[in-house]
Amino acid sequence: MRLSQYFIPTIKENPSEAQIVSHRLMLRAGMIRQSSAGIYIWLPTGLRVLNKIADIVREEQDRAGANELLMPTIQPAELWQESGRYDAYGKEMLRITDRHDREMLYGPTNEEMITDLFRNSIKTYKNLPLSLYHIQWKFRDEVRPRFGIMRGREFLMKDNYSFDLDFEGAKASYNKMYVAYLRTFARLGLVAIPVRADAGAIGGDLSHEFQILADTGESTLYYDKGIESFDLASLTGDIDDETVAKLQSYYAMEEEKHDADNCPVPVEGLKTAKGIEVGHIFYFGTKYSESMGAKVAGPDGKEVPVEMGSYGIGVSRLVGALIEANHDDNGIIWPEVVAPYKVGLINLRAKDENCTAACDALYNKLLSADIEVLYDDRDAGAGAKFADMDLIGLPWQIIVGPKGIEKGILEFKNRRSGERVELTENELLVKLG
Repeated sequence: MRLSQYFIPTIKENPSEAQIVSHRLMLRAGMIRQSSAGIYIWLPTGLRVLNKIADIVREEQDRAGANELLMPTIQPAELWQESGRYDAYGKEMLRITDRHDREMLYGPTNEEMITDLFRNSIKTYKNLPLSLYHIQWKFRDEVRPRFGIMRGREFLMKDNYSFDLDFEGAKASYNKMYVAYLRTFARLGLVAIPVRADAGAIGGDLSHEFQILADTGESTLYYDKGIESFDLASLTGDIDDETVAKLQSYYAMEEEKHDADNCPVPVEGLKTAKGIEVGHIFYFGTKYSESMGAKVAGPDGKEVPVEMGSYGIGVSRLVGALIEANHDDNGIIWPEVVAPYKVGLINLRAKDENCTAACDALYNKLLSADIEVLYDDRDAGAGAKFADMDLIGLPWQIIVGPKGIEKGILEFKNRRSGERVELTENELLVKLG
């Protein structure tokens, strides 16, 4: 993409309304714009990152044997009345009345709808286990939306729902998602600590939050440093049941649940860090299947309510979490796997015919090699181009100027380390390939 044709309204100064790093940088880098309180327009750069994160989440859900579908954002209130959650959920739920005076709502989550789908479709244990998920927009009417997309009212979420005949099957489904989450966050280059958690409004008995370690996190975590021996940032391969059991046995609590006087971990083995919640998994048994009549015929022919679990990842929230964990004073530093473009091509002298011809030719070669490139072909000063490219945070920068062209070399910069090297065009293409 040529920057002269791209819609990326960057901002030089920090917006006064932005209180945290990710909100400031997403506004400054032209990734989002606020539509109303807690609701944002995702601009081209932000949308590219959002889609790449969603793709990784989707790949790991599919790998775990889950089936993707897509449920509507608007749900009938009667389903929530049937489960008993309609009134209990509170003012965070946006309630709507349609033109026929039917009570509707903008879904904050989908337990009721998926249970209704299941009870009308599955009648026998022979179709179990079953895991269904979608990646869909949700709405929760936060009383004080803040921190940009980190705590907005409208957000993109992956929610998965498992159905099993008995507890042992449900626990196996739970652990499968536990592993899928570890793999997902590892692929994003993030360290995610699984923390024992309350099930809250979802309900249930077994629950883990996945907290990303970041200095700017909103939660304070206390955890056994032994968990780090598993190198959580690289758990992308197979994880056996023994490893899952070991990980789940480690002490990890949020500050408000941490009891210093009765902590099972000695002081020297306990670590404290800031965390950002990006995922939450629940086992809630027959909470919804009992109240909504989601039953199957078991091996003996008798009907039993299915055992269920729910598994959420904040896809849009992950964009902010990644920035909180990957930035410096100059801007964002994207991990290559989710960067909006892999490389930024900077033409230092747009008015120089030789420089522009060399940049145009290299741009076309990069596109032909299926390398995502953002080409700064604007007639602007070098300082502005460097500042914008660092702000946007692409992993690599190619800097092309008249002096380099004369010598047959290009400058190649690593955004994370700041290291600059001089390479020939062929060397550069091999390195990027």
